Amino acid sequence: MSENTVIKLEQAKIYQEKALILDDVNVTIEKGQFVYLVGKTGSGKSSLLKTLYGELPLKEGSGHVSEFDLKKLKSKQIPFLRRKLGIVFQDFQLLEDRSVNQNLVFVMKATGWTDKQKIKQRMNEVLKLVNLEDKGSSMPHELSGGEKQRVAIARALVNEPEIILADEPTGNLDPETSERIIHLLSDISMSGTAILMATHDALLMEKYKSKTILCSEGKVTMS
Repeated sequence: MSENTVIKLEQAKIYQEKALILDDVNVTIEKGQFVYLVGKTGSGKSSLLKTLYGELPLKEGSGHVSEFDLKKLKSKQIPFLRRKLGIVFQDFQLLEDRSVNQNLVFVMKATGWTDKQKIKQRMNEVLKLVNLEDKGSSMPHELSGGEKQRVAIARALVNEPEIILADEPTGNLDPETSERIIHLLSDISMSGTAILMATHDALLMEKYKSKTILCSEGKVTMS
């Protein structure tokens, strides 16, 4: 795997327990690439993402995310793999009883940050990146859907990941807010962090063309 490659799957078979979901998967994603992941509901998109972040084991074929070999991945390595990844979900998954700052601190401490000064500095940096530097003390219920998703993106950025896996990040947002989120993710990719974004939004994909991975009838094609 070249030093610019952040994800490489070769002849991989993606399983949910014993059910084969995707067969003969060959995917390469380089640093700074923005790639859409598309397919009908139930086509295997989420299973592919879960394999990449270690929730589903890779049983056959080969797969690497950063320096991690998915075939040999041990459960104790999964937290270290996830430090290389930022994960953004459709439903934000913020802790509702904690402020924006506390949400970020929670993730940072869970992934090994201990120096209070460095935590504060990095927290301020990522909130500035997503244009929420004035929202640190806000509670999630005080934020709009777009702001919540930007907090989720800030949280995904705290460990300076090599790639962000975004699972339908605009699925609960209106079209204008969705465009802002795409712009933000696009800017992040231009700074060197690869983005793999699962989406159903054909209008956004038409407007912001990029490489696409299609899951269909148990197969994966990249265009």
